[in-house]
Amino acid sequence: MFGSNGIGNANRLARVVIVGGGTAGWMAAAALSRFFNDGRRTVTLIESDAIGTVGVGEATIPPIRSFNAMLDIPEAEFLRETRGTCKLGIEFVNWGRQGDRYFHPFGTYGQDLHGIAFHQLWLREHARSGAGAGDIGDYSMSTAAARLGRFARPTAGAQSAVKEIAYAYHFDAGLYAAYLRRMAERQGVIRIEGQITHANRNGETGDVESVTLENGTAVAGDLFIDCSGFRGLLIEEALDTGYEDWSHWLPMDRALAVPSRSPGPPDPFTRATAHSAGWQWRIPLQHRTGNGHVYSSAFMDDDTAREILLDHLESAPLAQPRGLRFLTGMRRKAWNHNVVAIGLSSGFIEPLESTSIHLIQNGIARLFALFPDLPFSPIERDEYNRGMRELFEDVRDFVILHYKATQRDDSEFWRYIQHMSIPDSLARKMALWQHRGRVFRENAELFSAPSWIAVMLGQNIWPQAHDPIADTLDEDKVAAAMAQMRAAYADVAGRLPAHGDFLRQSGSWHDTPTAQAISA
Repeated sequence: MFGSNGIGNANRLARVVIVGGGTAGWMAAAALSRFFNDGRRTVTLIESDAIGTVGVGEATIPPIRSFNAMLDIPEAEFLRETRGTCKLGIEFVNWGRQGDRYFHPFGTYGQDLHGIAFHQLWLREHARSGAGAGDIGDYSMSTAAARLGRFARPTAGAQSAVKEIAYAYHFDAGLYAAYLRRMAERQGVIRIEGQITHANRNGETGDVESVTLENGTAVAGDLFIDCSGFRGLLIEEALDTGYEDWSHWLPMDRALAVPSRSPGPPDPFTRATAHSAGWQWRIPLQHRTGNGHVYSSAFMDDDTAREILLDHLESAPLAQPRGLRFLTGMRRKAWNHNVVAIGLSSGFIEPLESTSIHLIQNGIARLFALFPDLPFSPIERDEYNRGMRELFEDVRDFVILHYKATQRDDSEFWRYIQHMSIPDSLARKMALWQHRGRVFRENAELFSAPSWIAVMLGQNIWPQAHDPIADTLDEDKVAAAMAQMRAAYADVAGRLPAHGDFLRQSGSWHDTPTAQAISA
């Protein structure tokens, strides 16, 4: 519709209702209320203290820093409030073969030379001199620092290799949700305590008009954001959207989570250790360590999974293991009618690459980019769903890679994995790598070339040859440049503070004098 001064909006979307709290609900509430400050829109969040949250998403990837920055959250305050630590990447143990260990870093490998990808030059030098080329991790600032348990925040204008550090966080997801709740409520979000018993739909459009609580109260809205977890109270139970099952590629369907005492200074990385029918995470926080065992019930019973988890803890458990059941996949539509599913209600991919919170963040950012007015446009809905599908499939393929790129055959599970089919999109990427080590990033994919390179090489998937374009540069000059890079990364890493010292010195540790002064 055209207004008096040009293009205008026929009807203003004024009432946003978020169904469910937890990390997804309060991330959405904090983000929406940050910008709905004109007094013309309301954000209401409905949650029940009687319904627990999953709370396994305690490790993240670097884009979380952009989300926090968007909300003007000071990093030191955030780390103190969530008992957080910094994360330079993920260490993988026993994935290619039992006994193997490699690191998937955030950031890049080395420096491209004359437009030629560094990893291609490294592949050529490795073929020429073997161990003389060093491990590819020797050319990653994040890897070099992680190996020594050290960390520093790259500053603007930094000249040394420290500027190449890329990082994310580990944090207590429950404390993060509580922190965001306080922020959101200060920004005007209305929280309603209660359980929803019914969703009321418009007889003509099929849109959800309101939800009814167990006490009979009806809460009306224009846009509903479903953060109700696996249940999908609106997106599935009310709208019958449908779910796409990916368990034939990712057969893990259960997890056990347990916190344990901190065994010592926190490492600046997550660890993922493969077992006989799944894998175990270890996430170091300031006040404890988060642990969990993700496994397939088709290949392992619950008692065995629990025993493996507890036997591999580095320190005493602080509680009994808590179980979780899931089905890997995604909703056929993340946005259906006037309901947008964010978080577990939109789908689930095991947290092997710490993407759970990023999927929430991206869903929120994409909703902002396509934020609707009334009436809802199918063009916007279709674009949202297209983008979310691309993201989910990108994450799916990268996680499948960790399983498929293995030489393990020591259990029925790993033998199944070796012979299972994989998506065509992943098969194409693997074939390009195996031929000449080529990796292409398409459609704004989440994982860039260094991530694929780390897993392929880390799990012993070597290309048959390097890209012939690398042969255009002088071998001796390239080898000398690589030696200088390797020495620079090692030198800078050795001069960084220990991770725990950095957290204390920066005022990020929970019991620092700065934190005590603020709480007092």
